[in-house]
Amino acid sequence: MAVVEEDAQVTGLPGAAAKRVRVSIVLGAWGLFYTCYRAYYALGGTVGMFGTPVSYQQWRMVNAFGAGILLVATVLPVATLPLWRRSHGRRVLLAMCWAVTVGCVMHALINGIQRALSLAGVMQLNLPFWTTIDDRTADLQDLLFNEPWFLVEGLLWAWLALSSLNAGTARRRWLISAGVAIAVLTVIGMLSTTGVIGTFIVG
Repeated sequence: MAVVEEDAQVTGLPGAAAKRVRVSIVLGAWGLFYTCYRAYYALGGTVGMFGTPVSYQQWRMVNAFGAGILLVATVLPVATLPLWRRSHGRRVLLAMCWAVTVGCVMHALINGIQRALSLAGVMQLNLPFWTTIDDRTADLQDLLFNEPWFLVEGLLWAWLALSSLNAGTARRRWLISAGVAIAVLTVIGMLSTTGVIGTFIVG
């Protein structure tokens, strides 16, 4: 009971601590799933590969690096749970949730649109990392697997933030600012992809 009352004073939401724990566990499980996927290729796995990389060593290193970053993202939601009870810590975590949400959703939208256009034959993607590649398989894998993961990851981080914000001005401000950032960055990314502006890296 004391925990609930303390948490209500911090976030204005009774039971917010329990919600954060649940969302953090889901986030951790979701991150672990994709971490294992990247780790499989880092360890030399080949099932599901859609082409021949220029360098298998580089391919493994890239996936090992990705698995490492993903492992941090997997542990982070649970590891930072105690910080939500502190005012300064909560501000930092809300900003982090915002950044991850914007980054992941933007990534999913830009790359998803690119792959859809590639499948439709409207766009030819430049993938210099590969010596040979099955474009259709690569597009489908990214469109149906990789980008949905990023989209869900971003939405889960948004859920974590919203579970700690009072319904009202704070929550609307967070959602609107994230939505605007995603829209602007997605437009910039697509303008870059189509050659209208210079290079814009989205991952």
